[in-house]
Amino acid sequence: MVNIGYKSDGIIPMNEFRYNPEIKVGDVVEVFIENQEDKKGQLILSHRKARAARSWERINEALEKDEIIKGYIKCRTKGGMIVDVFGIEAFLPGSQIDVRPIRDYDMYVGKTMEFKVVKINQEYKNVVVSHKALIEAELEQQKREIIAKLEKGQVLEGTVKNITSYGVFIDLGGVDGLIHITDLSWGRVSHPEEVVQLDQKLNVVILDFDDEKKRIALGLKQLMPHPWDALDPELKVGDKVKGRVVVMADYGAFVEIATGVEGLIHVSEMSWSQHLRSAQDFMKVGDEIEAVVLTLDREDRKMSLGIKQLKADPWEDIEVKYPVGSQHTAKVRNFTNFGVFVEIEEGVDGLIHISDLSWTKKIKHPSEFTQIGADIQVQVLEIDKENRRLSLGHKQLEENPWEVFETIFTPGSIHEGTIVEMVEKGAVVALPYGVEGFATPKHLQKEDGSQAKVDEKLNFKVIEFNKDSKRIILSHSRIHEDVNKAERNEARKAKRAAKREEAPVLNQPIERATLGDLEALAALKEQLSQSK
Repeated sequence: MVNIGYKSDGIIPMNEFRYNPEIKVGDVVEVFIENQEDKKGQLILSHRKARAARSWERINEALEKDEIIKGYIKCRTKGGMIVDVFGIEAFLPGSQIDVRPIRDYDMYVGKTMEFKVVKINQEYKNVVVSHKALIEAELEQQKREIIAKLEKGQVLEGTVKNITSYGVFIDLGGVDGLIHITDLSWGRVSHPEEVVQLDQKLNVVILDFDDEKKRIALGLKQLMPHPWDALDPELKVGDKVKGRVVVMADYGAFVEIATGVEGLIHVSEMSWSQHLRSAQDFMKVGDEIEAVVLTLDREDRKMSLGIKQLKADPWEDIEVKYPVGSQHTAKVRNFTNFGVFVEIEEGVDGLIHISDLSWTKKIKHPSEFTQIGADIQVQVLEIDKENRRLSLGHKQLEENPWEVFETIFTPGSIHEGTIVEMVEKGAVVALPYGVEGFATPKHLQKEDGSQAKVDEKLNFKVIEFNKDSKRIILSHSRIHEDVNKAERNEARKAKRAAKREEAPVLNQPIERATLGDLEALAALKEQLSQSK
């Protein structure tokens, strides 16, 4: 009931005073006369319309004077709340409700709170208010007072205010500190939620702080004894330990053998094999494994582990298991231009040189002969125990056919062959028995003057055979050249014979006296002389 000095009192609905629940008898309020008398003879007044009539004037005045005003939170909206201020709907952003992150906006609906006007858009009649601005100044003073009393190593009680992927923000009673994820526990932590919860009270230790930036670094794990200090004092190099894989990398795996105590298994300690492999080929995060302690440094709190040591080193008795001359099945692991790397068993690698793949084929690259992952039969040619490498051969599983070829492809012999490839210096020719020969361009000319081409089947004459270098030099041209030469020789012989037959007797050469004839004449002459 409101008295405006009229003949009757006016009535204003109570909901028009929701922004001011402390209203009491005797308070002076502004009203707007809507009707001097209704059907019941009652004076009808409105406080809301009176406020609205002067609202923009008062809103601008509140902003100009940095005045604290009261408002009624009507409802939630996207990103914040709607507040009734002087009858105008103002926007309260969620970030401006409190200095702490708000998780439940609905708890503020229906409340009357104090605000400051922080922004007005005159064109669109938009008003932004803040409750946080009221308490920031007070908090700033509290922060300065708290930080002034801080000391490194000091233990304080705080409340978990916010949790992020990189750490936890702790409210120390007006000032915030951060516990980085690495300072939550001596063990591995994937996310801070594994260790703490919102609104949880914790004892924390101050690690560092910055007076100017008001940053405080806190620690939680520092209040607990370091797990390395509790490690079994009897543990030594060579002992077997069990643990869980907590982190994987290409170069190895970190294994937690006790909370906060980790050892690294380098990929080279996962297998006796020497060819490159990734640590993920052997284990994954979460695996429970057994390993052997290789190094242990309690002072620097470092440990290296190995799992290949759980198996015997296959190279210890390599001469017994894989003696020279023995034959085995191996798996192709890798290629190079000069050969094939194979693995007979895990940790036992060997090389088949490209020249030891085949007796007969000229192989330019091992991929022409086999493929990675395939099985291949090998014979041990040589053992290099120091470098842990075997020299292997594949062609040695068969007898050397060049011993037989030497009797077949003799120089001058003629064989049918097919040109299978043309190269810069000539052609590769496939001969019988799976052997290949080579012919230079000048030896590829056919009788009609044209040049032989790929896939042509022709007769070739062997002009050179070298068993040691496994080389056969061929010529197709030599065949018709020899025939032509023989024909020319025969023609010349026939021509000379014909000339001799046609020559006259007078032209026959006079026979000269031989030595025998002269001796007979001398004897006769002496005999005549004696008779005389």
